[in-house]
Amino acid sequence: MLFDPKRWGARLVLLTLASAASVPVLAATEITGAGSTWVNPLVTKWSAAYAVQTGTKVNYQSIGSGGGIAQIQAGTVAFGASDKPLTPDVLRQHQLIQFPTAIAGEDIVYNLPGVGPGQLILSGPLVADIFMGKLKKWNDPAIKRLNPHLALPDMSISVIHRSDGSGTTFTFANYLSKVSPEWKAKVGADTAVAWPTGFGGKGNEGVAAYVQRIRGTIGYVEFAYILENHMSYARLINSAGRVVSPSLQGFQAAAANVDFTKAEDFYVILTDQPGAESWPISGCTWQILRTAAPKDVNQAVTQFFLWGFEHGQEMAKSIAFGPLPQSTVEAIQAYWKQHLGI
Repeated sequence: MLFDPKRWGARLVLLTLASAASVPVLAATEITGAGSTWVNPLVTKWSAAYAVQTGTKVNYQSIGSGGGIAQIQAGTVAFGASDKPLTPDVLRQHQLIQFPTAIAGEDIVYNLPGVGPGQLILSGPLVADIFMGKLKKWNDPAIKRLNPHLALPDMSISVIHRSDGSGTTFTFANYLSKVSPEWKAKVGADTAVAWPTGFGGKGNEGVAAYVQRIRGTIGYVEFAYILENHMSYARLINSAGRVVSPSLQGFQAAAANVDFTKAEDFYVILTDQPGAESWPISGCTWQILRTAAPKDVNQAVTQFFLWGFEHGQEMAKSIAFGPLPQSTVEAIQAYWKQHLGI
């Protein structure tokens, strides 16, 4: 048989197509994100399971909310994570959108000889005074009044705060601004503030490490870090005047006072919410995307978080992250369709 280039070329095309059809095609194999150290334990759990199920890896850098906001604005990551929600005006200015991930909370941690987890009781105004440097000793009369049952030592108080741009700091400072007019006037609330006293640790991880190592210290971290590191934590007096412990139920009780579905761009604040069971320093992490990013990039990100909403809830609960209501998940999907066409 004579060689016919056209005839054999057609056969080669058919053979190539048949071979390609018999081999599974892999989706994008990596998604990059950066930001909140608060949400890092949850993203770590979800991403490990997601990689096993889909083959897609989520490369997340736990660098703080300020860094996450900066990186998504610069377009160097597919998503940024922040525990401080951006206002609708800021989102429009930078061509961004945001959506919530899960409800959680943070608490005061301490390293105090003879005082175990949950034994120390504090109020919001008292915490503000400590972090402003107004109270110098652990046996200060103001602390003793709330803790007559404790043998508080004559030891200096060393404040540990975040050194980086932090949504955990925003949530903490926002709470203190609501319970202490002096804190609001002198310090305020943002991802970074001019701390009146203390020294800084990088990330929730850094603050937790300092408090664990140094006696007499007090700091603030997301609750998952307290659980993972078996840290001593305070009970707080909430807006209803009740002494409460940090818990998933307390975070969800605080969140029950707001409706994400009715808030523009899901902008809500969960600190100092009413209710007998509400935990006063509750919050949330928002994922931030660029509307101008390639559609396939945004689609890969939204598919990951939708998987988390639908299949990762038990993992979330295991580290005290509260699942979003189904109505909120549906509102998020509608929001994606409206702004991203996904």
